[in-house]
Amino acid sequence: MRQVWVLAAPGCATVRWVTADAEVSYLWRESPVAEHLEIVKVHGFLICPDTGRALVQECDGRFSLPGGSPEPADADLSAALAREALEESQVVVSRTAYLGYQEVRSPGRAPYAQVRMAGLIARFRPRCPDTDSGRLLQRLMCPLADVPAVLGWGDIMEAQAALAARTAQMLWRIPAGAPQPAGYVD
Repeated sequence: MRQVWVLAAPGCATVRWVTADAEVSYLWRESPVAEHLEIVKVHGFLICPDTGRALVQECDGRFSLPGGSPEPADADLSAALAREALEESQVVVSRTAYLGYQEVRSPGRAPYAQVRMAGLIARFRPRCPDTDSGRLLQRLMCPLADVPAVLGWGDIMEAQAALAARTAQMLWRIPAGAPQPAGYVD
């Protein structure tokens, strides 16, 4: 059984990404998702309780946090994250905590939410291809402080990773801010 916690500390950061064809902005909010926003994605900082390191998935040199789209069969956002982590990286998630959401704004589309959570890894199962995409993802475990640089997502990710570290320490007594070398779990 998973436990879900909501930490609604005041916090907000905005990042704008500009590409050749569109300007997309991300507004980070440490609060419940606004009722008018559709939750399109849920991603998590999944932390190993033994090392305090977080899982970052790698496929073909591209890095991402575990997660994906909630499905109708998911009981809640924690269930969606746990399902995606198991499908993508064969990681069993035991507990989760809601951190906040990114409000995403892009031309031609209504604003939507990407939820961020923290979670504890209960165990690693043997790697196998993702059931949806067929991709075999590598599991890089790295210090939470290094996650923003690995992902290349900038200031908004730094705020999210710092909140995940504080949450892991406060709720689960996991020293997620302690330096541990990065390494793959395969």
